[in-house]
Amino acid sequence: MAAKDDLGRAGEDRAEEYLRSHGYRILDRNWRCPGGEIDIVAVRGRQLVIVEVKTRRGEWFGHPFTAVTGKKRDRLWRLGAAWAVAHPDAARARRLRLDLIGITGPDPGSAVVEHLEDLR
Repeated sequence: MAAKDDLGRAGEDRAEEYLRSHGYRILDRNWRCPGGEIDIVAVRGRQLVIVEVKTRRGEWFGHPFTAVTGKKRDRLWRLGAAWAVAHPDAARARRLRLDLIGITGPDPGSAVVEHLEDLR
Protein backbone atom coordinates (compact mmCIF):
# COMPACT_ATOMS: atom_id res chain seq x y z
CA MET A 1 0.00 0.00 0.00
CA ALA A 2 1.27 3.47 -0.85
CA ALA A 3 2.42 5.86 1.87
CA LYS A 4 -0.32 8.30 0.79
CA ASP A 5 -2.97 5.62 1.35
CA ASP A 6 -1.50 4.83 4.79
CA LEU A 7 -1.55 8.54 5.70
CA GLY A 8 -5.16 8.89 4.52
CA ARG A 9 -6.30 5.84 6.49
CA ALA A 10 -4.49 7.06 9.61
CA GLY A 11 -6.14 10.47 9.18
CA GLU A 12 -9.57 8.88 8.89
CA ASP A 13 -8.88 6.85 12.05
CA ARG A 14 -7.90 10.06 13.86
CA ALA A 15 -11.02 11.84 12.55
CA GLU A 16 -13.23 9.00 13.76
CA GLU A 17 -11.60 9.18 17.19
CA TYR A 18 -12.15 12.95 17.26
CA LEU A 19 -15.81 12.64 16.23
CA ARG A 20 -16.55 9.95 18.82
CA SER A 21 -14.97 12.08 21.54
CA HIS A 22 -17.29 14.94 20.52
CA GLY A 23 -20.50 12.94 20.79
CA TYR A 24 -20.88 11.60 17.25
CA ARG A 25 -21.93 8.03 16.55
CA ILE A 26 -20.20 6.52 13.51
CA LEU A 27 -22.55 4.68 11.14
CA ASP A 28 -20.27 3.96 8.19
CA ARG A 29 -16.74 4.40 6.87
CA ASN A 30 -15.47 4.38 3.31
CA TRP A 31 -18.95 3.80 1.87
CA ARG A 32 -18.78 3.40 -1.88
CA CYS A 33 -21.30 3.63 -4.67
CA PRO A 34 -20.93 4.28 -8.42
CA GLY A 35 -20.75 8.05 -7.72
CA GLY A 36 -17.77 7.86 -5.37
CA GLU A 37 -16.88 7.35 -1.72
CA ILE A 38 -17.83 8.90 1.61
CA ASP A 39 -15.06 8.85 4.23
CA ILE A 40 -17.29 8.83 7.32
CA VAL A 41 -21.04 8.87 7.95
CA ALA A 42 -22.02 9.85 11.48
CA VAL A 43 -25.00 11.03 13.47
CA ARG A 44 -25.22 13.58 16.21
CA GLY A 45 -28.64 14.42 17.53
CA ARG A 46 -31.03 14.81 14.60
CA GLN A 47 -28.24 15.37 12.07
CA LEU A 48 -26.87 12.86 9.58
CA VAL A 49 -23.32 14.05 8.97
CA ILE A 50 -21.30 13.25 5.87
CA VAL A 51 -17.64 13.82 6.75
CA GLU A 52 -14.84 14.37 4.24
CA VAL A 53 -11.40 13.92 5.78
CA LYS A 54 -8.30 15.55 4.29
CA THR A 55 -4.93 14.65 5.80
CA ARG A 56 -1.65 16.45 5.12
CA ARG A 57 1.80 16.11 6.66
CA GLY A 58 2.12 19.88 6.37
CA GLU A 59 0.69 22.84 4.51
CA TRP A 60 3.33 22.93 1.74
CA PHE A 61 0.59 22.26 -0.79
CA GLY A 62 -2.05 24.32 0.98
CA HIS A 63 -4.42 23.83 3.87
CA PRO A 64 -6.36 20.53 3.76
CA PHE A 65 -9.67 22.37 3.35
CA THR A 66 -8.53 23.95 0.08
CA ALA A 67 -8.64 20.48 -1.53
CA VAL A 68 -12.45 20.53 -1.36
CA THR A 69 -13.59 22.52 -4.36
CA GLY A 70 -17.16 23.45 -5.23
CA LYS A 71 -17.32 20.48 -7.60
CA LYS A 72 -16.12 18.11 -4.85
CA ARG A 73 -18.59 19.61 -2.37
CA ASP A 74 -21.48 19.09 -4.82
CA ARG A 75 -20.41 15.48 -5.35
CA LEU A 76 -20.31 14.91 -1.57
CA TRP A 77 -23.86 16.25 -1.24
CA ARG A 78 -25.01 13.82 -3.95
CA LEU A 79 -23.18 10.96 -2.22
CA GLY A 80 -24.80 11.88 1.08
CA ALA A 81 -28.24 11.79 -0.52
CA ALA A 82 -27.39 8.40 -2.09
CA TRP A 83 -26.30 7.05 1.31
CA ALA A 84 -29.56 8.27 2.86
CA VAL A 85 -31.60 6.52 0.15
CA ALA A 86 -29.60 3.31 0.67
CA HIS A 87 -30.06 3.49 4.46
CA PRO A 88 -33.60 4.88 5.00
CA ASP A 89 -33.95 3.74 8.62
CA ALA A 90 -30.77 5.54 9.67
CA ALA A 91 -31.56 8.66 7.66
CA ARG A 92 -35.24 9.02 8.57
CA ALA A 93 -36.14 12.35 10.21
CA ARG A 94 -32.54 13.55 10.14
CA ARG A 95 -31.16 16.66 8.49
CA LEU A 96 -28.27 15.98 6.10
CA ARG A 97 -25.11 17.96 6.86
CA LEU A 98 -21.67 18.05 5.24
CA ASP A 99 -18.57 18.53 7.43
CA LEU A 100 -14.86 18.66 6.67
CA ILE A 101 -12.11 17.49 8.96
CA GLY A 102 -8.55 18.58 8.25
CA ILE A 103 -5.68 16.69 9.86
CA THR A 104 -2.30 18.41 9.61
CA GLY A 105 0.98 17.10 10.98
CA PRO A 106 3.72 14.55 10.40
CA ASP A 107 1.96 11.98 12.61
CA PRO A 108 -1.87 11.79 12.42
CA GLY A 109 -2.00 10.54 16.02
CA SER A 110 -0.66 13.85 17.31
CA ALA A 111 -1.66 16.10 14.39
CA VAL A 112 -3.80 19.22 14.53
CA VAL A 113 -7.47 18.41 13.92
CA GLU A 114 -9.73 21.10 12.48
CA HIS A 115 -13.45 20.55 12.07
CA LEU A 116 -15.51 22.68 9.70
CA GLU A 117 -19.19 22.02 10.35
CA ASP A 118 -22.12 22.45 8.00
CA LEU A 119 -20.38 23.19 4.72
CA ARG A 120 -22.81 24.68 2.25
